[in-house]
Amino acid sequence: MAPTISPPANVTTTLDVELKDVVKTFGEETVVQGLNLQIRQGEFFSILGPSGCGKTTTLRMIAGFETPTSGELHIQQQSMGGVPAHHRSVNTVFQSYALFNHMSVWDNVAFGLKIKKVSKLDLRQRVGEALKLVQMESFAKRYPSQLSGGQKQRVALARALVNRPAVMLLDEPLGALDLKLRKQMQVELSNLHQRLGITFIMVTHDQEEALSLSDRIAVMKDGRIEQVGTPSEIYERPTTAFVADFIGDTNLLSGHCKSTDTASLLTTASGLEVMLPVQEPSAIDAHGLNVSIRPEKIYLSPQTEHGLTSRYENCYVGKVQHTLYTGPHIQCIIELTTGERLRVLQPNHMPYKAGSAVYVAWAASDCQVLAPH
Repeated sequence: MAPTISPPANVTTTLDVELKDVVKTFGEETVVQGLNLQIRQGEFFSILGPSGCGKTTTLRMIAGFETPTSGELHIQQQSMGGVPAHHRSVNTVFQSYALFNHMSVWDNVAFGLKIKKVSKLDLRQRVGEALKLVQMESFAKRYPSQLSGGQKQRVALARALVNRPAVMLLDEPLGALDLKLRKQMQVELSNLHQRLGITFIMVTHDQEEALSLSDRIAVMKDGRIEQVGTPSEIYERPTTAFVADFIGDTNLLSGHCKSTDTASLLTTASGLEVMLPVQEPSAIDAHGLNVSIRPEKIYLSPQTEHGLTSRYENCYVGKVQHTLYTGPHIQCIIELTTGERLRVLQPNHMPYKAGSAVYVAWAASDCQVLAPH
């Protein structure tokens, strides 16, 4: 049975990390703007966003490597104002591993405990326990130069875990690995989190990674939080055009909406009319509406099938402009007669050729209405 590393005793808080109106500026540039986050004890929480959105700066403030310009930051209900990094119950795993090349695996993992002057008996037990957790006990005498990228990442994880943190911070932890190894390490990271039960906070720009690992995700843009939710909420019910477009592929349509008690209709600038889920009058923006339709929600047919229009509120004629084979799926770019181009995902056993006429259909319930800009 795999060993477990327990968080500090007497921890009864519901929230492990809380940020209240946190702002961070560098000179005249504001990189984090009034951030509010509540991260629950024991959850796997990811901060996701493009480069330069402020996600790594946020993680560094939690770690204590950066100081907020204003606002409050609490870890386990304790204010971190003036608390240095080495006195916080957190540890960070970096993309670059940050291992000491002149030290063995064992000494790398033991380094922090030696600084804290932990007894030799306790040190041996805790280092052995941490290496066993990441399945690296047989590599204890090797040096970083003798390890693969995945093995180095495991050592970095062990070095962080050996200090028994309440919160594990992961800064693009798998970014330096190739695709196949990254997939493997995602599974191991998830298993490790489940075994330990401590809070993981991961910063990443990889949407698939965040969706597959996280209990909840915060999507950042320009130093602000766009949306916080579970992976399914973020993907299936994005609230803004940025979130819909950043998380996976989507088709964005814009236009003006009219709503009655029984129907809502979006009309684009080109005249395309799209049936939507019924909208409350208060949700209709006078300046227009944005709608997201995921590529896999769209049905494609080479001919009108019996009952097609009765099954789908939205049905149109289009032409295949381009196809892209991706293995299990074929991605098709379809141009409607009104000029809109849609991305459609189809199983690879349903090939379509460029130039083919097709019928495109989707349900009104598959249209996600987004907040205005």
